[in-house]
Amino acid sequence: MDERSLIERASKGDGEAFSQLMSAQEGRMYAVALRMCGHREDAQDCLQEAMLRVYRSISGFKGQSSFATWVYRITMNTCLDELRRGKRRKASSLDERIDAGWAPVDDMDTPEHHAMRTEQRRALERAIHELPEDMRSAVVLRDIQGCSYDEIADILGTNVGTIKSRISRARARLREILSAQMELFDRTSV
Repeated sequence: MDERSLIERASKGDGEAFSQLMSAQEGRMYAVALRMCGHREDAQDCLQEAMLRVYRSISGFKGQSSFATWVYRITMNTCLDELRRGKRRKASSLDERIDAGWAPVDDMDTPEHHAMRTEQRRALERAIHELPEDMRSAVVLRDIQGCSYDEIADILGTNVGTIKSRISRARARLREILSAQMELFDRTSV
């Protein structure tokens, strides 16, 4: 069944149609939530809240943008609301990951190598979270989710020029923040 039919059925309360729509969007919604929130638990909470918001407002979807863009906008707004509340959780440690079943999968995937990659990822996530919300939203959607400038402008409700400016400023700010930790990103250490 095509997306338009599913949207029409879901807007009339068809739970199966809604489930089909969400299963097609869930992975990307979670990826956006994870990058915006920085923590798995917060991202899962935001994903659930975003899905509830989509469910409650799907009858108001007018098709002025693609359904995916509309869902991204709701997900992004949910994440921004969560961030404004200042809810944070601690990151998991390497020991917690090993206790949860993580194990190296090849010779290069040693605990030391994994720890370095984890620390690089955390440094980047901390740097992203230091960005103002408008820059963070734009750079996450462009550089992590791979959205086009037009899609980002639509999702964030602004023009393409503003989006390009935010992304440029965000990237410059990230370089500035991460320059103090260049030892983590030295190619010979990875």
